[in-house]
Amino acid sequence: MSSESLSFEAVAHVARLARLELSKEQIEALRTQLEGVLEHVAKIKSVNIDGIEPMAYPFETTNRLAEDEIAPPMPIEHLLLNAPATEGRFLAVPKVLAESE
Repeated sequence: MSSESLSFEAVAHVARLARLELSKEQIEALRTQLEGVLEHVAKIKSVNIDGIEPMAYPFETTNRLAEDEIAPPMPIEHLLLNAPATEGRFLAVPKVLAESE
């Protein structure tokens, strides 16, 4: 990608559209950085991906789910130790409905 491919004016125009107030020095610095990004994108586009299946992860994964086991519930005292606020033996939460409606 040549330095002419992304002009100073183009970067200034995009900055105006984004409502950014940039100095000439900032626009020039961004122009250089954006050219580097566009060069990198061009390299990625040039990679031949014919026959490669899309994947969610770059490595093989397996679920590590344990079998469900029936167990007694957590004692309420232990649960309340982790609560940010309590009222007696209950979790305290903010009201979400007005009482006068």
